[in-house]
Parts: sequence; C-alpha cells; structure tokens
Amino acid sequence: MPLSTTAVLVTRAAARGGAVGAVNVITLEHIEAAVRGAERAGQAVILQISENAIRYHDGRPGPITAACLCAAQAAQVDVALHLDRVRSPELLFGAVDCGFSSFMIDAAHLPCEDNVAATRAAVDWAHTHGIWAEAELGVVGAKGPVDAHALGARTDPDEAARFAADTGVDALAVAIGSTHAVTDRTTRLDHGLLGRLRAGVGRPLVLHDSTGVPDDELAAAVAGGITKVGMGTAFNIAMTGAVRARLVADRHAVDPRGYLSDGRGAMATLTAHLLSVLNGPAAPAA
Repeated sequence: MPLSTTAVLVTRAAARGGAVGAVNVITLEHIEAAVRGAERAGQAVILQISENAIRYHDGRPGPITAACLCAAQAAQVDVALHLDRVRSPELLFGAVDCGFSSFMIDAAHLPCEDNVAATRAAVDWAHTHGIWAEAELGVVGAKGPVDAHALGARTDPDEAARFAADTGVDALAVAIGSTHAVTDRTTRLDHGLLGRLRAGVGRPLVLHDSTGVPDDELAAAVAGGITKVGMGTAFNIAMTGAVRARLVADRHAVDPRGYLSDGRGAMATLTAHLLSVLNGPAAPAA
C-alpha cells in the first residue's frame, strides 16, 4: 500500500475511540515483525525510528528508512513513518527526503522557555513542509532526570495547555506514570490526570514506551484519550528472549536465519496482541 501519514492514522484511530500503535524499529527484523503483526491484527501501524537507532546505523537514516518504505508498500495495512526523539536539527531537516510524515522533537530536557522556543521553531518548520509535529512535556521515567512517580515528574495540565498553545504542536506526549526500559508490566497510570490533560490540551495525546503497562491499563488509557501509543522495550525483550532460547537449545547454531526468525516471530506476535488491546480484537482494518 502507499505510505500513509501519522496524522491520518491518529485521526482515524481517535475517531473510532482507539489508538494507533507506534513501534520503535532498529533492524529489518523489527520492521518485518511490526508489519506482520499489524496485518495479523488488521490494524494500521506507525514505524518509529529514533535518533539513537539512526546513530546505531552509523548516523545514516537512508538504509533503514528505505527498508521501512519498502515494507509499507508491500503491507496489507496502512503504515506511516515517524522520526522519534530527535534533537539534531540536521537530522530533523532531512526528514522530508526520507519519507517521514511526523517527528517527535526531544527538547523536554531544556528549561521551560528554551523547550518552548525549540519546539516552536521545529513546529513552524514542520508545518511549512506538511509534517506532523509531536513534543513531550513531563518526565517519562528511566530516560529522565527524576523518577516517573516523583513529585513534579508528571505533566501538569495547566502547563500542558499553555505549552500546546504557545508551540502549536500537533500532539503531546504526556507523563502519566509510564516508564521507559522496564522489564515487568506492573505500571499503574494516573487516569485522573489523563482526564484533565485531555480536557485542557485540545491535542491528540501520546503515551510513550508502554512496555511496563499491563493490558487493562493500556485499554483504560485509550478510553481516557490516548490516541498514539509507543512500543519499544517490549519488542527488544521479546526478540532477545526468543534468540537466547534458540541459542541455548542449539549451541551449534551458526545460521542467523534460524534464531532471527524466532526473534522476528516473537515480535510479530506481540505486535498483533498489543494492537488488538489498543483497538479491540474485532476492530476493522485501518
């Protein structure tokens, strides 16, 4: 299918009371797994490539974005491409040529006024190029300077409303208790805060890495107004676990196609499951 856009997929998901899943991809196996899982669930998917992932590929976005574009064109569901957590202006300004329809500007580490200025500049540039812009306000644990459950870490509704108005951002990633890079699913989200953010921000709300959030909490977050859900660490856990199990079972294995196939399959199964959690098992294909 032709490459879709993040704006279209988020708007469509929100209209039906669901959310679009956004999978952070690093290797070709991640890409193939995300698309296969989305096809199995009959749901659209956003392939996210972070600045860190591009750095892993020697700072060259071309090869991995080309793989995403090819996978999207062959997919039986809608696929969009998103540049995630970008700080480099050079990388951001090259997004148009690589096929990205959206990006997340990573300026939340800056003081408030600098965050607003940097985000406003990125949004202005994005809108002149037809690109959808996302930003973050608050601290999602593990990647931030304070714990996600510490006082002041979560997104303040009044500040979020001002930030959205001052920057013109298209979507806002909010901190409501989720944490990056965790390995268990015990996180409880602040649904009361989510309700206040939904009422005050007037923009699509994004939940970053959902790895530690159990299914019931994810479903409740979507019902409460989350329309885009990031998925990252969980897929690396699934892939690594499957690869490790194969290599432990067969210590003489040397052909990567065997163990990488297991890893890809585990990630595809997880993708299908989580997309069904976000949109319901009987939701129509996007």
